[in-house]
Amino acid sequence: MTRAPSRTLRALARGARAYSQVFAASSVAPYLSKSKPVRRKGFELDLVVSSITAEVTDVVSFTLRRPGGGDLPAWVPGAHLDVFLPSGIQRQYSLCGDPADRGSYRIAVRRIDGGGGGSVAMHSEVAEGHPLTVRGPRNAFTFIDVESYLFIAGGIGITPILPMVREAARRGADWTLVYVGRSLATMPFVAELEAIGGGRLELRPDDEYGAPDAADLVRRAKPGAAVYVCGPPPLIDAARAVQPAFDPTGSLHSERFSAPPVVGGRPFDVHLARAGVTVTVGAGESALAAIRRAVPAVRYSCQQGFCGSCRHRVLDGGVDHRDTKLRPAERETDMLICVSRAAGDHLTLDL
Repeated sequence: MTRAPSRTLRALARGARAYSQVFAASSVAPYLSKSKPVRRKGFELDLVVSSITAEVTDVVSFTLRRPGGGDLPAWVPGAHLDVFLPSGIQRQYSLCGDPADRGSYRIAVRRIDGGGGGSVAMHSEVAEGHPLTVRGPRNAFTFIDVESYLFIAGGIGITPILPMVREAARRGADWTLVYVGRSLATMPFVAELEAIGGGRLELRPDDEYGAPDAADLVRRAKPGAAVYVCGPPPLIDAARAVQPAFDPTGSLHSERFSAPPVVGGRPFDVHLARAGVTVTVGAGESALAAIRRAVPAVRYSCQQGFCGSCRHRVLDGGVDHRDTKLRPAERETDMLICVSRAAGDHLTLDL
């Protein structure tokens, strides 16, 4: 026996048909039910430099706020900002303030005269009161929740580590920080670290202790500890090599401030269509490094394949994609020249 729909069900059906006619099929539907496409851009913040502080030799910190005051987007330890400099250069700097302070961001920059120009521009072109556009915060250095931490920071690598130490202390976790550098005069934020308390802080300047030995440093980790390393590439690479043997139940997390070494590379040619030149990329160098010899102003930032600043369209040739940024569909047409390479002997780029 088939039963007729109840009065309630018939009313609901009429309502559904009316909704469809008005919100989906009528001429006013586009205005009543607008689409919401996924946002890919538009997360820039126009901030102002409220203060600049000389921390140690060649290192200054910049405090950024909204021009009219007010809260900034929240962030967690390990986060960074994409900073757009007045010259048009884009660089990334770790947030080294306190995540609990929603009114300001702090970044710190060491001046490197022989670098890519970003640090020199921050030191010489940015002054108190100047506007500064940033994007973020973003996080590529995830801080996990465990009972024990070993932090190893080298020089300016203290910037993402400092908020992590603060957070570990707030959680009541067991933590040790080994902080290395050329000398105490070059190591920023020592006084802030000494004021945190609740853990163990080891200051090991090279002029007193000699060059750091990664095995000796990693040996301080307790079983199951999370080891966080940030600093010069040799320090990170050495720590990654020895950590599994000393603490197989733990984990190692790292962030580097320069390009990683090329692994399994072989030489290839890159033709730059708009520049009308062809450059040869060596087996041990990145396409970005080779292209910069011909086009010094080519844009780049992280040099590690996650920010997307060095993205360029591929006009011809296959790509060995080594980035963590592009989606599969984007890899059909584009590449990040800081880490990705030719799959064959040549590439042609719209550059």
